[in-house]
Amino acid sequence: MKTRRWASFVIGIDEVGRGALAGPVTVAAVCLPESLIIRNPRLGILRDSKKLSPLQREKWFAYFRNQPALCYSIARVYPRGIEQLNITKAANRAASIAFERLIKSFQSSQQHTNKLEFVGMFKIFLDGGLYLGNKRGLTRKFQRLSASSQRWSAITVIRGDEKIAAVAIASIIAKVSRDGYMKRLSKKYPRYGFEVHKGYGTKKHFRAIRQHGASPAHRLTFLDFLKSSKQKRENFSRKS
Repeated sequence: MKTRRWASFVIGIDEVGRGALAGPVTVAAVCLPESLIIRNPRLGILRDSKKLSPLQREKWFAYFRNQPALCYSIARVYPRGIEQLNITKAANRAASIAFERLIKSFQSSQQHTNKLEFVGMFKIFLDGGLYLGNKRGLTRKFQRLSASSQRWSAITVIRGDEKIAAVAIASIIAKVSRDGYMKRLSKKYPRYGFEVHKGYGTKKHFRAIRQHGASPAHRLTFLDFLKSSKQKRENFSRKS
């Protein structure tokens, strides 16, 4: 029989890739005890991913992976899904998938923790624009993922990655994960420079699209400037 122990956890959820022209939108969900202090003097102050260099993000990510009390999950929605849903719905779908994976992983880890079962409060913070289920809060689908003895609250916080440590951690994990994916994708489509701009709309990226047309990795609904080029759109459709 498991010993029950009251605890309070914080879950942070953030996305990256919302405004990119190519590649997936990626969401990370992170769970950690509310009492856990994330501190590493060698890395400086924990910041959201946008305020860190690529090397700093990589070092923080390695640090998070070595924290046994911290667990995380990642989910992506790829270009065809983004085109079908629109970017907002796609990001929220990725958030829902990441959250479900996180809770299942957390529950699985409990089963191997010396017969200790955590029961308590889960505070869920999502960065602005993300929701679980709907804007009013968790739906029954998500509530069923936990035991009835556990309580949940979920709120969306504007600039949550600047205010809440768990969301900042999620922003770093999502960014490192997506950047790694785009670097791998660049080997498949070397003409576009994904390893440099990660799919965002730089001048170099626009020039490559105009020269070579869109690849299957691009989000066609984001490429309004190609609408005047019927040939390039037809080429894209055949590649898809």
